[in-house]
Amino acid sequence: MLKRNKGAIEGIVQGVGFRPFVYKLAQRYGLSGYVTNTPTGVILEVEGEDSNITRFRNALMSCPPPLAYISSADWQEIPPKKEQGFQIIKSQVGQERSTLISPDVCICEDCLREMFDPRDRRYRYPFINCTNCGPRYTIIQDIPYDRATTTMKVFRMCPSCQKEYEDPSDRRFHAQPNACWDCGPQVSLYDSSGKQIICHDPVRETISLLERGYILAIKGLGGFHLAVDAANHKAVVRLRRRKHREEKPLAIMVKDLNTAATFAHISEREAAILTSIQRPIVLLRKRRSHGLSPQIAPRNRYFGIMLPYTPLHYLLMEGKYKALVLTSGNMTEEPINIDNHAAFENLGDIADFFLVHNRDIYLRSDDSVVRVVAGVPRQIRRSRGYVPVPIFLSQKTPAPAPTLAVGAELKNTVCLTKDNRAFLSQHIGDMENLETYQFFELTITHLQKILEIDPEVVACDLHPDYLSTRFAKAQNKYPVITVQHHHAHIVSCMAEHGLSGPVIGLAIDGTGMGEDGKIWGCEFLVANLTSYTRIGHLDYIPQPGGDMAAKQPWRMALIYLYRSFGDELFDLPIPFVSRLKRRDAEIVLRMALKGMNSPLTSSCGRLFDAVASLIGLRDTIAYEGQAAIELEMTQAKGDCGAYPTTIRIEKGMRILVVTELIRSVVKDIMDGVSARVISSRFHRSLIGIFASIASDIGRETGLLDVVLSGGSFQNATLLSGLHEALEAKGFTVYSHRLVPTNDGGLSLGQAVCAGLKAVGRKGDFL
Repeated sequence: MLKRNKGAIEGIVQGVGFRPFVYKLAQRYGLSGYVTNTPTGVILEVEGEDSNITRFRNALMSCPPPLAYISSADWQEIPPKKEQGFQIIKSQVGQERSTLISPDVCICEDCLREMFDPRDRRYRYPFINCTNCGPRYTIIQDIPYDRATTTMKVFRMCPSCQKEYEDPSDRRFHAQPNACWDCGPQVSLYDSSGKQIICHDPVRETISLLERGYILAIKGLGGFHLAVDAANHKAVVRLRRRKHREEKPLAIMVKDLNTAATFAHISEREAAILTSIQRPIVLLRKRRSHGLSPQIAPRNRYFGIMLPYTPLHYLLMEGKYKALVLTSGNMTEEPINIDNHAAFENLGDIADFFLVHNRDIYLRSDDSVVRVVAGVPRQIRRSRGYVPVPIFLSQKTPAPAPTLAVGAELKNTVCLTKDNRAFLSQHIGDMENLETYQFFELTITHLQKILEIDPEVVACDLHPDYLSTRFAKAQNKYPVITVQHHHAHIVSCMAEHGLSGPVIGLAIDGTGMGEDGKIWGCEFLVANLTSYTRIGHLDYIPQPGGDMAAKQPWRMALIYLYRSFGDELFDLPIPFVSRLKRRDAEIVLRMALKGMNSPLTSSCGRLFDAVASLIGLRDTIAYEGQAAIELEMTQAKGDCGAYPTTIRIEKGMRILVVTELIRSVVKDIMDGVSARVISSRFHRSLIGIFASIASDIGRETGLLDVVLSGGSFQNATLLSGLHEALEAKGFTVYSHRLVPTNDGGLSLGQAVCAGLKAVGRKGDFL
C-alpha cells in the first residue's frame, strides 16, 4: 500500500553526512521523496510501500551517521505525490533556528588512511576531512551549515573536490571544509620576525626544528599551540621562561595509545577517552620512569596527555621525539591566539618559528581536559570536541525561559537556554584582561546568532565587581537576575542529572560572594532549582589582603595559627614559623584583626592553602589552586587516621570549627610526622566531617539525595572519598560528569535557576 511520511528531525544533523545517509537509506528501501536542511534541523519526505517506510524509519533512528545525534523526530502521514526518485534539495533559510551544530572532532580512520596512501591525491595533505570528521564549530559563522557560512568560503573547490561534494554517494558529499592540495588551505613556515622560510615541505622542516630543540608556534584547529620536544629539558625550561608559566603543568601529545602507555598508567576507560572523537587532554598517573623533562608537570603525579586529532598533528608526530609539549599559544592568563598576524605579534618573543595556515579560525576553542575519578570521566575544562553539544534538561520540570547566563570571574563560560536545551560555551578563561573580555563578548554574540536565541533574562553572579556581572548590569535590553555562586554550583549539578530537588547540596570551592557580603566557600545547603537555605558552613576567618591571600597561602596559614594559638604562634618550634618574616607577619595580623582589606571567608580552598603552607609545600603559588593540588598529590597511601573537628550550633546554623584540626597538624609537624601522612589525615578529616554533617541534615529533613559541586571537588580523594562515605550512610550521591565541577560549569546553574524564576514557576519546586 502506497504511503507518504513527512519527518522533522532535530539534533546534530547538519554537517555530519545526515542527508546523504538519508538518501542512501531511501534508495535501499526503494522510496521516493526528498531531504533538506532547514534552520530547525532536517525535513524529509519518503513515499513507498508501508513496510519499507517502517524499515526506513527504524534504520534512520537506530543507526545514524557517527557524528549525528537525533534529539527529536516528529513524523506525520501525508497524501502520496506519486513522484519518482529521491533527491537532496537546497537548504532552506528564513525560519526560526534551532538546529544543533556538531563540535570539531578528530580525523576519521578513512581520511587518515588516505592521507598516508602515496597513491591518493590527498597524500600528506594537512587538511584532509570528510563529513565524518574535521572542523565544525571553529569555522562556522552562521547557519544553515553550508560552505558559504564558514571560513572555507574563500577557497573555491577544484573540479575533483566539487564532484565529491555534489555526489550523494561520496563520503565528502556536502563536507563543507572539503579541499585538497589544488584548492584548499596550505601551511607555511616563518621565523619569529615574520619572514617566510621557503622550503619544499614546511611540515618536515618543522619536525626538524622541533628535533633540534626549537620552540614552534603551530596553528591548529581552535588556536595556536606552543610546541617543544617533551624530552628536551632545556627546551621545556626555555618555553616556561619565555611564556612566564613557571610551574603549571604542560600538556603533551603522543603519537598513539601504546606510546602514551610508556609515560603513564592507563585504564580501559581512560584509553577510551583518549581515543574518542573528542580527543581531550586526559589526566593520567605518571610512571616512575618516563624519560620526559621533569618540568612538564613538576610536583604533580599526573601528566595531561592527548593523542593527535588533526591531520597536521599526525604528520608532525612522525618526528624522532616520543612526545611533544603542546600548550596553548598565549601569554599566561590571555586567550589563545587564533589570528596569524596577532600570533606573530603576541608570540614572537616566545616562539622561534611559526607553522601557520591560511584557513581562518572564526572562534577559538581550547583543548578540553578530562579526568577519570571513581571510574567516571569528569570534565575539568569543557571546550573543543564537546562544544556546542547541549546539555539536555529534564522534561519532568518546566523549561526555563530563554536565558543568557554569563558565568563567574574564573574559568568563565557562558550558557544559553532554549526549551529543554542548555548550550554551554567553550572555555573562555579568567576574566582579568581586555582580550578575554572581548572573547567573552564575541562568544555571546556568536552563540546567540547561530542558535538564534533571544534571551528573556540575563543571569549573573552576586559579586558586583566581576566583569561578567558588570556586563550583565550594563546592558539594558533584558532584566537581570543574580544567582548566588554556590547555589548556582548545586543547580548546575542538579540540572545535568535531571533533579528538581530539594536536595542536600555541598558546595566547596575557593571563593564566591555570599548573600551576607562575606566570601563563602564551604557551604551546606538545602536547595531546589530556584531557592536554597544555608544550614552549615566552615567557620569564618579573615582573609588578609583579599585575593592576595589566595596567591600567598602563608597568610592563611598564619591566620589559622593565630586562631588556634594566639600570639604564642611565634614560639612554635616548626619550620613554618622559622620561615616567617616577623615584620610582614605582624602587619598581616594587624590587617586581619582590624578588618582592613581582610574579608571574612568560609572558603575550604583557603583552608587547603593554609595546611599546604604549614607543612612546607607552598607559601606562594604560581597558578590558581596550586597549593591545594600539591597537597592532594602529597598524600600517603592507606589509612593514616584523621584529625578532630568540632561543630558549633549558632542560631540553628552548623559551624564547622577546625581549631583542633590545626592544633593536631602542628603537633604532627613537631613530632616529625611526614607531610605525606599529614596530608592524608587532613583529607580523611574533611571527608569524615562533611559526611557527618550531611548525615545530620538528612535525619532532620528526610532528604536522601546529596549533590556535590564546586572547584574543590576536582580533588579526586575528596570526591571519591565523600561519595563512598555518603553512600555507606544510605545517600544517593550526585556529582558532575557532563560539565566541570569548577566555575566552568557555573553558568549552567545560573541559567536554569534564573530561567525558571523568569517564568514565574518557582512554586513548582518548593
